[in-house]
Amino acid sequence: MTQTATKKPSARVRSERLEARVTPYQKGLIERAAALQGRSVTDFVLSSVQDAAQRAIDDYQRIDLSVKDAEAFVEALLNPQPVNDRLRETIRRYRRATGV
Repeated sequence: MTQTATKKPSARVRSERLEARVTPYQKGLIERAAALQGRSVTDFVLSSVQDAAQRAIDDYQRIDLSVKDAEAFVEALLNPQPVNDRLRETIRRYRRATGV
Protein backbone atom coordinates (compact mmCIF):
# COMPACT_ATOMS: atom_id res chain seq x y z
CA MET A 1 0.00 0.00 0.00
CA THR A 2 1.47 3.36 -1.02
CA GLN A 3 1.31 6.28 1.44
CA THR A 4 -0.36 9.45 0.21
CA ALA A 5 1.16 12.93 0.52
CA THR A 6 -1.35 13.89 3.20
CA LYS A 7 -0.95 10.82 5.39
CA LYS A 8 2.11 10.23 7.56
CA PRO A 9 3.26 6.61 7.64
CA SER A 10 2.80 4.90 11.00
CA ALA A 11 5.99 2.87 10.65
CA ARG A 12 9.29 3.72 9.02
CA VAL A 13 9.02 1.27 6.13
CA ARG A 14 10.73 2.43 2.97
CA SER A 15 9.31 0.71 -0.07
CA GLU A 16 9.43 3.52 -2.62
CA ARG A 17 12.47 4.90 -4.41
CA LEU A 18 13.46 8.40 -5.58
CA GLU A 19 16.43 9.18 -7.77
CA ALA A 20 18.08 12.46 -8.68
CA ARG A 21 21.04 13.51 -10.77
CA VAL A 22 23.22 16.07 -9.02
CA THR A 23 26.40 17.95 -9.82
CA PRO A 24 29.61 17.06 -7.99
CA TYR A 25 29.28 20.35 -6.08
CA GLN A 26 25.73 19.54 -4.97
CA LYS A 27 26.73 16.04 -3.89
CA GLY A 28 29.66 17.37 -1.88
CA LEU A 29 27.50 20.03 -0.27
CA ILE A 30 24.85 17.48 0.73
CA GLU A 31 27.45 15.04 2.05
CA ARG A 32 29.10 17.76 4.12
CA ALA A 33 25.79 18.96 5.59
CA ALA A 34 24.78 15.38 6.44
CA ALA A 35 28.15 14.73 8.09
CA LEU A 36 27.90 17.94 10.14
CA GLN A 37 24.58 16.72 11.50
CA GLY A 38 25.90 13.20 12.08
CA ARG A 39 23.39 11.70 9.67
CA SER A 40 23.56 9.56 6.58
CA VAL A 41 23.10 11.28 3.23
CA THR A 42 19.85 9.36 2.76
CA ASP A 43 18.44 10.46 6.11
CA PHE A 44 19.57 14.05 5.53
CA VAL A 45 18.06 14.22 2.04
CA LEU A 46 14.78 12.55 3.02
CA SER A 47 14.31 14.75 6.06
CA SER A 48 15.15 17.91 4.11
CA VAL A 49 12.90 17.04 1.20
CA GLN A 50 10.03 16.02 3.48
CA ASP A 51 10.32 19.30 5.42
CA ALA A 52 10.39 21.30 2.17
CA ALA A 53 7.40 19.37 0.81
CA GLN A 54 5.39 19.99 3.98
CA ARG A 55 6.23 23.73 3.90
CA ALA A 56 5.19 23.92 0.23
CA ILE A 57 1.87 22.24 1.00
CA ASP A 58 1.29 24.43 4.06
CA ASP A 59 2.11 27.58 2.07
CA TYR A 60 -0.26 26.55 -0.71
CA GLN A 61 -3.10 25.86 1.72
CA ARG A 62 -2.67 29.06 3.73
CA ILE A 63 -4.12 32.36 2.60
CA ASP A 64 -2.17 35.44 3.61
CA LEU A 65 -4.07 38.71 3.55
CA SER A 66 -2.95 42.22 4.24
CA VAL A 67 -4.94 44.18 6.80
CA LYS A 68 -6.65 46.03 3.94
CA ASP A 69 -7.52 42.75 2.19
CA ALA A 70 -8.81 41.21 5.43
CA GLU A 71 -11.02 44.23 6.07
CA ALA A 72 -12.40 44.08 2.52
CA PHE A 73 -13.10 40.36 2.92
CA VAL A 74 -14.96 40.84 6.20
CA GLU A 75 -16.89 43.79 4.73
CA ALA A 76 -17.95 41.63 1.76
CA LEU A 77 -19.15 38.92 4.14
CA LEU A 78 -21.06 41.31 6.36
CA ASN A 79 -22.51 43.44 3.55
CA PRO A 80 -22.66 41.35 0.36
CA GLN A 81 -23.41 43.07 -2.91
CA PRO A 82 -26.68 42.08 -4.61
CA VAL A 83 -26.43 39.45 -7.32
CA ASN A 84 -26.26 41.14 -10.72
CA ASP A 85 -26.55 39.88 -14.30
CA ARG A 86 -22.79 39.57 -14.71
CA LEU A 87 -22.55 37.26 -11.68
CA ARG A 88 -25.52 35.20 -12.87
CA GLU A 89 -23.86 34.72 -16.26
CA THR A 90 -20.58 33.76 -14.61
CA ILE A 91 -22.40 31.15 -12.51
CA ARG A 92 -24.14 29.78 -15.64
CA ARG A 93 -20.79 29.47 -17.48
CA TYR A 94 -19.21 27.79 -14.46
CA ARG A 95 -22.03 25.27 -14.17
CA ARG A 96 -21.88 24.47 -17.91
CA ALA A 97 -18.11 24.02 -17.76
CA THR A 98 -18.09 21.86 -14.63
CA GLY A 99 -21.40 20.02 -14.99
CA VAL A 100 -22.50 21.21 -11.55
